[in-house]
Amino acid sequence: MTTIAEGTKERKRVISKKPELLAPAGNLEKLKVAVHYGADAVFIGGREFGLRSNADNFSLEEMREGVEFANKYGAKVYVTTNIFAHNENMDGLEEYLEGLQEVGVTGIIVADPLIIETCKRVAPKIEVHLSTQQSLSNWLAVKFWKEEGLHRVVLAREVGLEEMLEMKKNVDIEIEAFVHGAMCISYSGRCVLSNHMTARDSNRGGCCQSCRWEYDLYETNDNGEKALYDEGDAQYTMSPKDLNLIQAIPKMIEAGIDSLKVEGRMKSIHYIATVTSVYRKVIDAYCADPDNFQIDKAWLDELEKCANRDFAPQFFEGAPTFEDQMYGKNAKRTNYDFAGLVLDYNEESSMVTLQQRNHFKSGDEIEFFGPEISNFVQKVGTIWDEDGNEIDAARHPLQIVRFKVDKPVFPQNMMRKEVR
Repeated sequence: MTTIAEGTKERKRVISKKPELLAPAGNLEKLKVAVHYGADAVFIGGREFGLRSNADNFSLEEMREGVEFANKYGAKVYVTTNIFAHNENMDGLEEYLEGLQEVGVTGIIVADPLIIETCKRVAPKIEVHLSTQQSLSNWLAVKFWKEEGLHRVVLAREVGLEEMLEMKKNVDIEIEAFVHGAMCISYSGRCVLSNHMTARDSNRGGCCQSCRWEYDLYETNDNGEKALYDEGDAQYTMSPKDLNLIQAIPKMIEAGIDSLKVEGRMKSIHYIATVTSVYRKVIDAYCADPDNFQIDKAWLDELEKCANRDFAPQFFEGAPTFEDQMYGKNAKRTNYDFAGLVLDYNEESSMVTLQQRNHFKSGDEIEFFGPEISNFVQKVGTIWDEDGNEIDAARHPLQIVRFKVDKPVFPQNMMRKEVR
């Protein structure tokens, strides 16, 4: 929409319908962090029918608490039920879906047609979103799922901008697309390498991430094996670089993409807080003044603080090349540890109460960040433990400590430390 700037005749374009920022949440703590740091919605996994069996995942009672928390902030909760189900996976499906509806989740993310039809029958209040596991990559398929009664489709990671535009032009349905996180070496998760190498089913939640392993290459013939590498060579890997579309957010907003999805339910709360807060800032800044928007380098630097892999735009503006793969060794990256979570702050004493998450000591240079503050760096002075004893370092996991800070901080703000 267009608005009139107050006191002038200049017309200022403002985008009033912002896309949803959808963040991952592998457990209840991560859900609360994601919402606090700006997510409009979170996607979580239950203890059945989902694809991240190694995540903590949610019981129905934990889901209820998560939904109640999210609702206080106007956020939504979606539950992944996106396995490709075998016969033995179907027991208890109806009861599970009825339970999801009863605790108040907004929608499920699903790939299997039987789970789709069962949800529509036994839990009709729940929105049904098609999972990326269905590898949706053309507008006629989008039209098919629209006619099947789905509320939203999650696109294959291999879909580019021009294809997204064609989908929005031809079909009136919500579209969700990945903007950040790990990429699968296979086509939108249709991989059986894990099944072959470890008997863990990738499409039923057991992926061992075989493509992340390091390999030596050999040629085999009747005479045996011949090494195709020299000693000391970087080991071959099939792993793609991580997706990062932070600079493409304006194009996605203009294309009308309804939900921008961050991958990573098994990532740390530091990762979730950092990535969510950066994408929140970019979305808000562009929608407030799209014609004068510019990417702030500080946003790009911030994303680097929680990255341990190289980034690439992957399929967004064309097919990726070998340069978008992780051949050889990673580029050297600045590495930060999540060092502490703010529990309380005393204005009179300028004292922070902090829960330790990684070792730090007096004299360390640390950085605070959070949605209520601008990032600031300082050195740690004298540290006291929970009983008021002076200590030289916070070395115990989850230890409660106190020290003076240079600027006010707020509960749920985080402290990080560069690892040199």
